[in-house]
Amino acid sequence: MQRRTFLRTASAGAGAVAFSGALWQGAATASGASAAAAGPYGPLRAPDANGVALPEGFRSRIVARSSLPVGGILWHPAPDGGACYPDGDGWIYVSNSEVPLVGGASAIRFRADGSVDRAYRVLEGTNLNCAGGATPWRTWLSCEETWRGRVFETDPYGRREAVVHKAMGRFKHEAAACDPDRRVVYLTEDESDGCFYRYTPEVWGDLSRGRLDVLCESAGGGVEWREVPDPSAPLFGRQTRHQVAAARHFDGGEGCHYAGGTCWFTTKGDNRVWAYDAERGELSVVYDADSPLNGVDNITGTSGGDLYVAEDGGNMEINVITSEGAVAPVIRLDGHGDSEITGPAFSPDGSRLYFSSQRGTLGDPAGLGGITFEVSGPFRR
Repeated sequence: MQRRTFLRTASAGAGAVAFSGALWQGAATASGASAAAAGPYGPLRAPDANGVALPEGFRSRIVARSSLPVGGILWHPAPDGGACYPDGDGWIYVSNSEVPLVGGASAIRFRADGSVDRAYRVLEGTNLNCAGGATPWRTWLSCEETWRGRVFETDPYGRREAVVHKAMGRFKHEAAACDPDRRVVYLTEDESDGCFYRYTPEVWGDLSRGRLDVLCESAGGGVEWREVPDPSAPLFGRQTRHQVAAARHFDGGEGCHYAGGTCWFTTKGDNRVWAYDAERGELSVVYDADSPLNGVDNITGTSGGDLYVAEDGGNMEINVITSEGAVAPVIRLDGHGDSEITGPAFSPDGSRLYFSSQRGTLGDPAGLGGITFEVSGPFRR
């Protein structure tokens, strides 16, 4: 599969890439400017009072700042991966903290009118909690992005203690995405030669025991899954990504998102968005360009099939990749050049998008200037 042969950018015209089943087929050749113009929301306006550039009809607010009070706690530094959960007439946004030794995760509960009800910690004393993923049974998988990192299952509602799942592998975890159709969890690895994994629990809904597989090159030129012999990755033994010779390696695995038979994931080292078609067992690239989307990282999606990809660097945007094949910025942060956008997640009704600037306008490496935003407006659902 050669670089720049799949989706570079797309317009809404004849060159646009379209969905065929779960995978995108063909190649688009439109320029970046054409792609941006083809977005469903129109051009970005000048930054608002919060430094957020948005299309017409959208508005932003700041819901939390690192080290400052929100809902009864101090919001954590370096906010990273996140997800939303329904809760009665309100909802909850969970966010990781990507700092060493005390990382963990926190949650904010919103009332029906969008005001903050309360906030609380759901995970304490872990290490560099980067991304993760929501489960169908409404827990949050918080992943450690560190050597021999672990996956913790947490309760967004704050009722139960977090549980570590070592059977899901000890490696530099990035994100997780649950596939309820095949009853597996996909996992990305943030290494320059990282792998893409599939975890199959013995009992769906209980992740404590199961089998870890790694995506491999098959003899016929496609891909297949093979079991990782020792997911515990012994301290002085071979790490998971090196235990199976045929393993397919990726340049810096980042976010992943499952929907409609496909797991979408990003690789920051080569700025690609990939699609693993779980129904067909096929792998393809759906975005492979330098503009308008650069520094691909966290990814989420809507029930209508649109993907939203956050940038780590680039010009600090969240871009939409529409189900029709257009690629265009939806959000841009002004004055956050030394930060990254993290944790995009939609409220349960799809009307609000939450995300963070991990280091804010200060660009503080410790993440003490982190800012968590909400953008509301006429998102396609």
